[in-house]
Amino acid sequence: MDVDMIFKIAAIGIIVAVLNQLLIRSGREEQAMLTTLAGLIVVLSMLVTQISSLFTSIKSLFGL
Repeated sequence: MDVDMIFKIAAIGIIVAVLNQLLIRSGREEQAMLTTLAGLIVVLSMLVTQISSLFTSIKSLFGL
């Protein structure tokens, strides 16, 4: 995992946190929850590709 991936995840987290606070303070709790959920889905989709490449390299390392 590159350092760039960690920075991307951190940036998405900061953006989602700011949007969440802005939406909650404006009285739109449902949209704040959807924003948080969308951020979580984006980060998980980024991590799934990395985990897939990790499993592929482990399989090739052990010859499975």
